[in-house]
Amino acid sequence: MLNKIPSFLKNKYALVLIAALVWLMFFDQNNLIQQYRHGRQLKQFEAEKEYYLHEIAHDSLAVEKLKNNPEELERYAREKYLMKRENEDIFIIPE
Repeated sequence: MLNKIPSFLKNKYALVLIAALVWLMFFDQNNLIQQYRHGRQLKQFEAEKEYYLHEIAHDSLAVEKLKNNPEELERYAREKYLMKRENEDIFIIPE
């Protein structure tokens, strides 16, 4: 029976190394499954970061236009907040 066991499994250092690797791969807090999940989550966060950076740049440009152009500010106020001049009527048509 002892002859059928491979020689590297008879070595106690090899057994400890195999046990440590199995422990680290499957049972540890930072196992392979957790590393895969964290990698996916990191990619998702990086994509969200790119999206928000793009939105910040877009909004900063819009704010600069509103600060520097009074016609743009009036147009924005009339569209967004339904403001009107004294001599005009506004009709709201729902979409």
